[in-house]
Amino acid sequence: MSTLIPVSLLALGLFTVTFAVNLQAPLYDAYAAESDVGATAVTVAFAAYVGGLMPTLLLLGGFSDRIGRRVPIALALILGTLATGLLVQAPSWTSLVVARLLLGIGTGLATTAGTAYMTEILGSDRAKNAALIVTSATSLGFGGGALATGISLGVQGPTLLPASYIALFVAAPILAVIALGLPRIDKPRPVSLLRLPVFPSGTWMFGAAMALAWSTTGMTIAVIPLELAANDLGGWTGLVIFLAIFVGFLCQPLARRMTNDRALALGFVLIPLGFLVLLAGVWLKVLAFVLVGTCVTSAASYGFTYLASLAEVSLRAPDDRARATAGLFVYAYFGFSLPVIASGALADMLGLLSAMAVFAAVQITVTAIIVMTWKRGAVPPVAAFDAG
Repeated sequence: MSTLIPVSLLALGLFTVTFAVNLQAPLYDAYAAESDVGATAVTVAFAAYVGGLMPTLLLLGGFSDRIGRRVPIALALILGTLATGLLVQAPSWTSLVVARLLLGIGTGLATTAGTAYMTEILGSDRAKNAALIVTSATSLGFGGGALATGISLGVQGPTLLPASYIALFVAAPILAVIALGLPRIDKPRPVSLLRLPVFPSGTWMFGAAMALAWSTTGMTIAVIPLELAANDLGGWTGLVIFLAIFVGFLCQPLARRMTNDRALALGFVLIPLGFLVLLAGVWLKVLAFVLVGTCVTSAASYGFTYLASLAEVSLRAPDDRARATAGLFVYAYFGFSLPVIASGALADMLGLLSAMAVFAAVQITVTAIIVMTWKRGAVPPVAAFDAG
């Protein structure tokens, strides 16, 4: 039986799960205004996504090993629909926090199960191809949701029910039913439902790179829109968030032709470089610099670093891919949340521009330390952790 249909449907399901995650991003300022809250509250709501995702990764990384890959993906699609529906019924900062929690749980379920499932469909000898398909689908989803809402708002005008939300309400339930009908390639194992992530030996630098890269993406998605809105450029938010992820998708075929180590090294160079250009654009109020900096950080975050890291942990944990993927995303979402919340608090105290400058200084310092440690081999790789 051809793998094209199940691979395509699985990729579409993963795209839709992640499409829902940033769907509401261009409306952050509207939800904040409804509840009269500042930058710290916005970044807390943004990072609430990680509050749902991290427990899922930490405790349910092997969930799909027990019940199969299809149910977690279908459940993630339903959670995305419920989260978006909540924002329509009760638009506020509180609803945004709850919605982001639900979206985090869904992403945790879908990415761990989906990565393992895609590799099982294609075969373990094509693990890097499977990783490329997963990273492509999720990258397009993460960026596409924000762009779709941005376009919808541009066409419809100010509204809390953009056409992009309606598209999700129609597509996600249908895809949830389709996900349940996909072929059962995996063989569920009689393991505990509560299983901790695995951190394969020798992959610590890939996790650290993901934390750095996604902290930059988090800043772009959560903090940059506030600065754009303050400078009457709020209409560009959807495009900025889309570019923050889509350019990385375009770079993934190039990353696939490189060794994982080389792709990782290039990511380490591009992460701080891109954010410095973006910072210059915000400081000088030059939109072109903001867009260029966003594109460079995207190439690092969702192109070279994301693909190399996902492929590496998948190759090093052939018998525990779901839990190894969970371990990688623990690193990634640690970076995606805590620095952003800290920057939001700094923004309320010092201003958005000053908070971004502090973030850039810390980012450069940490990048240099990680690269020097990696090259010198001063710290032994993280040992494989299996507490299942």
